[in-house]
Amino acid sequence: MRTLNYGLVGCGMMGHEHLRNIALVPGVRVAAVHDPVEAQAQAMAHQAGGAEVAPSFDALIARPDLDALVIASPNDLHMPQLLRVAATRPLPVLVEKPLFVSAEDRAGVDRLARSYPAPIWVAMEYRYMPPIAAFVAEAQAATGGVRMLTIREHRYPFLAKIGNWNRFNSRTGGTFVEKCCHFFDLMRLILGSEPVRVMASGGQAVNHKDERYDGAAPDIWDHGYVLVDFESGAKAMLELCMFAEGSRYQEELTVVGPTGKLECQVPGPSRFWPPELGDPPVPRLIASPRWPKGPMSCEVPVAPALLDAGDHNGGTFYQHLRFAAVVRGEARPDVTLQDGLRATAMGFAAEASARSGQSVAF
Repeated sequence: MRTLNYGLVGCGMMGHEHLRNIALVPGVRVAAVHDPVEAQAQAMAHQAGGAEVAPSFDALIARPDLDALVIASPNDLHMPQLLRVAATRPLPVLVEKPLFVSAEDRAGVDRLARSYPAPIWVAMEYRYMPPIAAFVAEAQAATGGVRMLTIREHRYPFLAKIGNWNRFNSRTGGTFVEKCCHFFDLMRLILGSEPVRVMASGGQAVNHKDERYDGAAPDIWDHGYVLVDFESGAKAMLELCMFAEGSRYQEELTVVGPTGKLECQVPGPSRFWPPELGDPPVPRLIASPRWPKGPMSCEVPVAPALLDAGDHNGGTFYQHLRFAAVVRGEARPDVTLQDGLRATAMGFAAEASARSGQSVAF
């Protein structure tokens, strides 16, 4: 099997997570990296075992030895970089979410969807976390057809990033776009339906209020609720709190239907679990049929090596395993440009609803 050579742009925290997980995929290596912060690029090249450092993004994508590109740059660079690749040398691409941060970028997504000749995969790591993947696979059978879906994430605040780009809506798209497009993607995946109406409330209650960057105060939200009506008649709700890192579980998902309920509980990154509390929690599923009554619980452990490789409970590894098959021509992207567009658009609708106090037709 020929080794695939990847280029990687964006050598921050998420870039390093991609690098560590790519290293676990057989027959794949990161051959070249680029980041405008030279020290970051050099550090990643060393961690990759001697990858080359490209002096510019254009120099990276022009390398003839690359089989694919991973884009892990700040949110507002995703679409410009995708369009630059399209104009230069279309490669298979895995691009981090969200696809875009302004309404003007949507036209670029549509152009790419019509004309880009190579596969583009939008990174949605939550789909591939083993406990959530198991939850998705069992949701319909356990409920007799999902009619209600609730996703709750109680987690830590936004982490420090280079240039503090994640403190501002102009560069992130807003919290409901940056953070929550993962969950809107899961809603569409689980329900197998499209949204028709979005209602939301959100704000900045605790985090980053005393911070200043070049004199500007962060405007990113740290909590909120989102209600979504779907074409199928199903209802979904998101509850987000980013000042609740003391929680035992970070994500809790629940589906309910005419014959039962299924729950999924997922802990946060193991590196944040206090060692004095013993071993971190193990993800689990809880099935609660209506007849006969009696909840049944089972653990869905994640391999320690995958927990050590990133903050997404193994999801990044399984995503890269499947992306490598796409690059080899053995599969098609699980998460298409249209999937990424719709999840991002749901985030923008939630932002608009929360600011206006009105529901948004989708």
